[in-house]
Amino acid sequence: MIDMLRLLPQYTAGEFDSRHRLAIITAQRAKHIVQGSRHAASRFTKETTIALDEVLRGQITYLVGQEARDAMKEAKRGKEGEMERIALMTGDDAKEIKKELSVYVDDSPKPVVGESEE
Repeated sequence: MIDMLRLLPQYTAGEFDSRHRLAIITAQRAKHIVQGSRHAASRFTKETTIALDEVLRGQITYLVGQEARDAMKEAKRGKEGEMERIALMTGDDAKEIKKELSVYVDDSPKPVVGESEE
């Protein structure tokens, strides 16, 4: 695959050290596009092809080595902090949230209408 990419002049040759890295980066970018991430206008229509084109053109930045490990640890810490914050919400917080949501959600019981009335 990498050898074939060198034949295409519009793509940067030698940017990736392995096909595996190219596949991982492209898959992650395609996932982001599917989840609604913005992307530049493209002549392609499928998310995976758009992602591959962006990655090969050098429009996507990515981290490797220690930088990538540090970024993953930081993201994990952020998620854990959010989970702790949610877990700490107690009675008053929960009541306030329920009160705010009641404006949007009507969970009151609906009256049952009989099929025949005499």
